[in-house]
Amino acid sequence: MNWDWSAVADFLPKFWDGVLTTLQALVLGSLISFTLGLVWAIAFRAPTRFVRWPVGLITEFIRNTPLLVQLFFLYFVLPEWGIQFSALTTGVVAIGLHYSTYTAQVYRAGIEAVPVGQWEAATALSLPARRTWFAVILPQAFRRVVPALGNYVVAMLKDTPLLMSIGVLELLQQARLDGAATFQYTEPLTVVGIAFIVIAYPASLLLRSLERRLVR
Repeated sequence: MNWDWSAVADFLPKFWDGVLTTLQALVLGSLISFTLGLVWAIAFRAPTRFVRWPVGLITEFIRNTPLLVQLFFLYFVLPEWGIQFSALTTGVVAIGLHYSTYTAQVYRAGIEAVPVGQWEAATALSLPARRTWFAVILPQAFRRVVPALGNYVVAMLKDTPLLMSIGVLELLQQARLDGAATFQYTEPLTVVGIAFIVIAYPASLLLRSLERRLVR
């Protein structure tokens, strides 16, 4: 097998477009998953079961349904109800929603790891619920959960190729289209594989370093 550098050069413009789309989906999806996951986690501790139970059912359903099924549902079914988004927006929402159910459990574990005495101290000081959460509990919980949240960022990155199923021109889709046009799949797919490693491996090293700093 001969490596064709000209095929790589021809693929590079599409490659950078795919990188940009992939990173856009990753960053926006992460923001949704982190924000919504925190909402789920706080709702789990609601004083009434009429909040806890529906939240628990919703998150369990989403977490136990394949991301690909959710992508198809959002992209093909919602338009029948008059709700339609672009392919990229749909992919971002699907990734964020899906992973929010996982980050919710991470937040939940971090919140439960905060010593009971912290809750009792906040109650003794008559702190309002909002201040208790944002000034006492969440800062301590975040310190414990940052490494785990970072692991899910890497997981989301590796799931972005699923967006090609609804037509998003992310990295893998760009490589597939280039290969179909030139009948040379080796070069573009190899470049894409290396790109994912280049993005994911340094992120993993950064997370390990961050975890070591936080546990000191």
